[in-house]
Amino acid sequence: MLYFITGNKNKFSEAKAILGEVEQIEMDLPEIQGLDAHEIIRAKLLEALHHHDGEFLIEDTSLYFDCLNGLPGPLIKWFLERLGNAGLAKLTDISGDNRAEAKTVVGYAKNHEELFFFEGSVRGKIIPPRGETTFGWDPIFLPDGYDKTFAEMSRDEKNATSMRRQALNKLKKFLESAG
Repeated sequence: MLYFITGNKNKFSEAKAILGEVEQIEMDLPEIQGLDAHEIIRAKLLEALHHHDGEFLIEDTSLYFDCLNGLPGPLIKWFLERLGNAGLAKLTDISGDNRAEAKTVVGYAKNHEELFFFEGSVRGKIIPPRGETTFGWDPIFLPDGYDKTFAEMSRDEKNATSMRRQALNKLKKFLESAG
């Protein structure tokens, strides 16, 4: 059985819509702090394999600012907690470079030896907050080629564009070819 370790029901419903046979499991896993999403996910997958049988899927979605040489990256949660969306937008405004990349890395563990990673990314820019959301930095991320922030998009619009969908589609192809 393939398990998606997440407490986020929206992430799970997107994964289930793409992958089909996947079960949600909530597991409190320690998260190492660092700038390499692959290493963060690898540590969580290995920890999950110590406590449960099955194949696991974990994802990390990060936001990389060009003006900060890729920060905050996987540390976005802490930057957002400290500065808020308005503060993050002001930071890029002050720098004069509001370009950014939203990236999702999906880690899949078949077992302890077989760990695989799949990425999706969307380029865009950071703007003052627009739109209502309870989902992190969506109000400040405007994807290239769009006139709406992620927060202003419908769920279907965002999912069609999202970096998570790209990464999950790559995982789906991998599972189909291996299967």
